[in-house]
Amino acid sequence: MIETHDLTKMYGDMYALNRLNLTLDQGDVYGFIGPNGAGKTTTMRILATLLNPSWGEATVCGYSIYTGSKEIRRVIGYMPDFFGVYDDMKVIEYLEFFASAYRIKGAARRKICEEVLELVDLTYKRDALVTSLSRGMTQRLGLARTLLHDPQVLLLDEPASGLDPRARIEMRALLKELRSMGKTILVSSHILPELADICNKIGIIEQGCLLVNGEVTEVMKRVRTDIVLNINVADRLTEAADFLESQPEVETVDEKAGVLIVKLRPGIVKYGFLASRILENGFELTLFKEDEINLETAFMHLTKGITS
Repeated sequence: MIETHDLTKMYGDMYALNRLNLTLDQGDVYGFIGPNGAGKTTTMRILATLLNPSWGEATVCGYSIYTGSKEIRRVIGYMPDFFGVYDDMKVIEYLEFFASAYRIKGAARRKICEEVLELVDLTYKRDALVTSLSRGMTQRLGLARTLLHDPQVLLLDEPASGLDPRARIEMRALLKELRSMGKTILVSSHILPELADICNKIGIIEQGCLLVNGEVTEVMKRVRTDIVLNINVADRLTEAADFLESQPEVETVDEKAGVLIVKLRPGIVKYGFLASRILENGFELTLFKEDEINLETAFMHLTKGITS
């Protein structure tokens, strides 16, 4: 659905985007992660045919950004980080205005506007002025606008930017709903744990260069250099810690909030034997699991906070 080949954008001697190579298949939800100024918005603007690259190629649904801009705009929905609204319009009027721009006419136009309002849970605000909406509602209205023509591909630039916790949860639920509808989504965000929850692929970009690109699980494996276990027992926690420290496969044992954080020595990838040894030595095991690395940890591990 989306392919880029050595996509590059320069401003003078500065690379805003440096030889970007991406591939998104139908139904992919791709989390595009990077610090401010890393090149995320530049990429989306190029894919939306709003900005020309310095060189390189990109295709969306098989159409080239150079020769198929009209076709691309028919199959994508682009939602920028900040977008303007018309102050004197009601919510339903705002959507009908854009639906008419997509040449949706007659009864079909009102029907589609009502449907997208229901999808983004704004039906109860259909007759409210756009200026009366909160930031979260405005973001959902912007997303509704991008869905009017039923695009195959969604380019969402920081859709959760500036939202309060409840609004972020609502936006995440909405993105999951769009994923279930089979939409191909490229979404950028700084809310990293929430991206991991909805995306099947991620890319980490810094200073215009793509550092990591792949399945979420594969990226996590790449970042993980050591295996860390969370272990707990019913009682005799100090004795259990001493016992684990004596095991040749264990490098360190720390306690955090009543849980033993056990780091295995490099090269140890199988650890089921530890559970057996704990039980054999008379401890009642209540917790035994591998400590999961999250997307935020991966991001901090792989980037340096440098912008173009």
